[in-house]
Amino acid sequence: MQNLNWTSEFDAAITVCDEKAIIISMNDKACKTFEKYGGKNLIGKSLYDCHNEKSQQAINELLSSGKKNIYSIEKNGIKKLIHQSPWYKEGKIAGLVELSIEIPFEMEHFVRKID
Repeated sequence: MQNLNWTSEFDAAITVCDEKAIIISMNDKACKTFEKYGGKNLIGKSLYDCHNEKSQQAINELLSSGKKNIYSIEKNGIKKLIHQSPWYKEGKIAGLVELSIEIPFEMEHFVRKID
């Protein structure tokens, strides 16, 4: 079986931390997105050091509760969907994954019916 590293060039920023909020992985887009803060050099750093007190509390809540945090933001003329969710190892929270996906300002929404 081939080693498929699909995340490296995926067109959304993917950042992963462990259960202590230490960044353990960033794909190319995440490194570029956070370039002015250190980019790839953020791997091994704490998320708590990169965020204000309110965000630190949110990180702590996500790591302890297993809840998800999903919202949209606009920054520098770009709208993004942010999806922060725990990842698990052997049924226990092992850290968080953040997906930051650029989305259009106007976007279609579909309601699918189940047959």
